[in-house]
Amino acid sequence: MATASTTSRNRISARIGGIAESATLAVDAKAKALKAAGRPVIGFGAGEPDFPTPPAIVAAAQAACLDPKNHRYTPAAGLPELREAIAVKTKRDSGFDVAASQVLVTNGGKQAVYQAFATIIDPGDEVILPAPYWTTYPEAIALAGGVPVEVVTGPDADYLPSVEQLEAARTPRTKALLWCSPSNPTGAVASRELTEAVGRWAAENDVWVITDEIYEHLVYDGAEAASVPVVVPEIADRTIVLNGVAKTYAMTGWRVGWMIGPADVIKAAGNLQSHLSSNVANVSQRAALEAVSGPLDAVAEMRAAFDRRRRTIVELLSAIPGVQCPTPRGAFYAYPAVGELLGKEIRGTVAHTSVDLAAAILEHAEVAVVPGEAFGTPGFFRLSYALGDEDLRTGVTRMGELLAEAR
Repeated sequence: MATASTTSRNRISARIGGIAESATLAVDAKAKALKAAGRPVIGFGAGEPDFPTPPAIVAAAQAACLDPKNHRYTPAAGLPELREAIAVKTKRDSGFDVAASQVLVTNGGKQAVYQAFATIIDPGDEVILPAPYWTTYPEAIALAGGVPVEVVTGPDADYLPSVEQLEAARTPRTKALLWCSPSNPTGAVASRELTEAVGRWAAENDVWVITDEIYEHLVYDGAEAASVPVVVPEIADRTIVLNGVAKTYAMTGWRVGWMIGPADVIKAAGNLQSHLSSNVANVSQRAALEAVSGPLDAVAEMRAAFDRRRRTIVELLSAIPGVQCPTPRGAFYAYPAVGELLGKEIRGTVAHTSVDLAAAILEHAEVAVVPGEAFGTPGFFRLSYALGDEDLRTGVTRMGELLAEAR
């Protein structure tokens, strides 16, 4: 029989109980459930390429399955040959020259995000977080005991913060800045000039930079994904670079990411990982080794398709009354403003928030989008255009026809 002392305690710790469910995965799961129930739902929620993983990568995994050495533990920090290959790939793709000892292979990009904050953040440390932000960032900061300090940006600035905004948010407790370019959720790409200015500001103020570069190959219209420690070398010793194979190589389900940083940070993060999850699945690591060591031909083909879809979705969204959609220059997301539609009635219901509006679109148009509340900026939607061309056109057309009824 439970005593009063045990029943009065919280069953879930405050630390874990305070975590919000991933909004993007929740929307994707709901869309898939409705689709499984027979409804023709089209989902724009998950940031997941609709392409299969390139055949050479799959073949490498198949061969790895048959090799008994891959049936055993490997070093927690990752296969030595994969860490070396990631270092070589990083130099090739961004110009950042690092040693294999500065690379830690993680179970997907999300583990890299969490471990980066957990390794350098102490309770009460502040992390400047430009908004709109990817939904996982503030949760990972909070789990590490940090305090997210949001810097809100808008479409008039291409969803990019200025150095003046960052400086206004800085306090004596500021430990780090989260930087994501190309951006999830907006598709914004910071210019080399802005990247340099931000890097120099961080260096001058002893602020760490955690830079998420997982969309580095998905840029359009001549945009450049400039890497902070390359543009500002003096910040390299206070920079952690996050990346992975998921988006570039259509390998979301393989769960291989990595973090790159100063040797002492990577050693400490590796100690954490040795207790948290040990090594990433060996077969996935062998597949990732093939991916990062191979040519970028398949990546170029996928990027061309994303570019076509990008132009299509911007055209279709911009034609909907009350919707403003800046043209993204990176990743595979559009982030339209829908504030003009709030407070209007659609089929008997008034949508007071973008959450309400997204719910109405799912119910009446059978289209799943993620409301801006998930990314720190109400009044917006995020739509991933990493889905088939036909579904993209059909989904946005359905949504537009419904929103045209708003009164």
